Amino acid sequence: MLIALMALDRDGAGELRQANRADHLAYLEASGNTVAMGGPLLNEAGSMIGSLIVLDLPDMDAARDWAAKDPYAIAGLFKDVQLHPWKKVLG
Repeated sequence: MLIALMALDRDGAGELRQANRADHLAYLEASGNTVAMGGPLLNEAGSMIGSLIVLDLPDMDAARDWAAKDPYAIAGLFKDVQLHPWKKVLG
């Protein structure tokens, strides 16, 4: 099941994002094929303001568990996290 994780950073949390970025990237890498694709959301100036990750997991419960263990989530970076089933059509 493909699941889109869309998370927006808390306002003014750029330093918190940078402080936890290495742990977040290590978590993504350790997740293997769980992460189908992903990357930061940017504002018009090119600064990171959130994350978009497409997960390949058996169900929404597994996605919620994966999202809760992300170092960014543990650090309290996000003001909003949404998980939605996603259907790949192109690409």
